[in-house]
Amino acid sequence: MKRTRSLLFITVFSLSVLLAGCSNSEQAESKPGSSASVQAEASSESQTTDSETIEEENSVMNMIVQVGGSTFTATLEENAAVNALVEMMERGPVTIQMSDYSGFEKVGPLGTSLPTSNSQTTTHAGDIVLYQGNQIVIFYGSNSWSYTRLGRIDDLTGWEEALGSGTVTVTFSLEA
Repeated sequence: MKRTRSLLFITVFSLSVLLAGCSNSEQAESKPGSSASVQAEASSESQTTDSETIEEENSVMNMIVQVGGSTFTATLEENAAVNALVEMMERGPVTIQMSDYSGFEKVGPLGTSLPTSNSQTTTHAGDIVLYQGNQIVIFYGSNSWSYTRLGRIDDLTGWEEALGSGTVTVTFSLEA
């Protein structure tokens, strides 16, 4: 009987020591300044910084497209060609003489080559694409071909009228 009481006492004592240890560990995790708390705060700060970076990366970049006396805004894509075009526009507006092609687009030489990421694309009115790496094409109709997308006109009101027929001067610049 003494032996059973001794074993019972040892078991109860051991359990109380184990439970006390678990309780201290939980308190350490929630105490300000504890190692676990500092790690949790650092992780939270890291997540905040990561989400701010994602917001910056996902921010929409616009450009101004001036056709004769009409001004339009365009939302730019996110790709290497757009990055290179933005670098050009940061140095100053990019002006291109564009001529009509097939009754649905205007095309003009950029004067330099940009990186391409061509894919088979069906374009629509307002699309702005890169063709063969060195020509900008703006659409007032539709076409299917292999292009690198650059952007899209946000509001097409007056777009086709501004492009007119024949040659037009188009100036691309960054939105202020």
